[in-house]
Amino acid sequence: MKDHTIIFVPHTRARFRKWRLSSRQILVAATTLVVLSAVSVFTTWSFFTNTIDRGELEKVRQENEQLRLTNRSFEGSIHSLEKQLNEFEERTRQLAIVAGLDGLSPAAQTGIGGGSYGQSLGSLSQRANTIVGDLGRISDRLTENGRWESAMPTVAPVRGILTSGFGYRRDPVSGRKANHLGVDIATSPGREVVAPAAGLVVQAGRIGGLGNAVSVSHGYGVTTRYGHLSKISVTPGQRVAEGETLGLVGSTGKSTGYHLHYEVRENGKPKNPIYYLLDWPRANSW
Repeated sequence: MKDHTIIFVPHTRARFRKWRLSSRQILVAATTLVVLSAVSVFTTWSFFTNTIDRGELEKVRQENEQLRLTNRSFEGSIHSLEKQLNEFEERTRQLAIVAGLDGLSPAAQTGIGGGSYGQSLGSLSQRANTIVGDLGRISDRLTENGRWESAMPTVAPVRGILTSGFGYRRDPVSGRKANHLGVDIATSPGREVVAPAAGLVVQAGRIGGLGNAVSVSHGYGVTTRYGHLSKISVTPGQRVAEGETLGLVGSTGKSTGYHLHYEVRENGKPKNPIYYLLDWPRANSW
């Protein structure tokens, strides 16, 4: 446990420095240096001489190959999904045309080249949500179109012979030129007059020169009127279905014979009933 002195003497004139160390301090420093050197040498030797586990390396290689195959399959699935979305978008546009819709959301153009799967899936999901929204709008419009079509008087209320058309004609009673707001259908007395579409009876009773008459509102501003009936089979406020009996053909009111006076109006304006019929009559025979 002797002490040792280390003296530092500079060549130029200056105050020299000295340090006093014990043998224990010198021993600890030397030991530490030896240990650090040994650890460094061992670490370097291990790094360069350690052998690689070939089994583990093969396992890693197989896992990488499996990942490549999975990625390739995933990429193919995305391409397939994108193709199906393109078809759905085209069919959606065709349905929109049938439904009478325009201004649908434009189809998003997407791809997977150079982009991450997350971005591709996000784009495909957005397109799918757009298609769902467009199909909802189309469904609503088709439902509305169906209601509108069901309100149109597309069926003849009675079968017979068209004796007087829509528009100006010579009045059979007064002999003067007058505007005929409907059509006259001659048929046998007592024949049933049916509703050409579902609706609500708004009038049923004596209506001026029409005699016994019935008026039906079908919605969307469309109303129909039936005049010169011998009998009325409905009451105001009653809902009727297409084909339901409204009354019987007669000759009441201003009439020269058994026939049905039939009118169609849109928002109060008289329209030619013939234009609404799907079963267009041949040679004036209904």
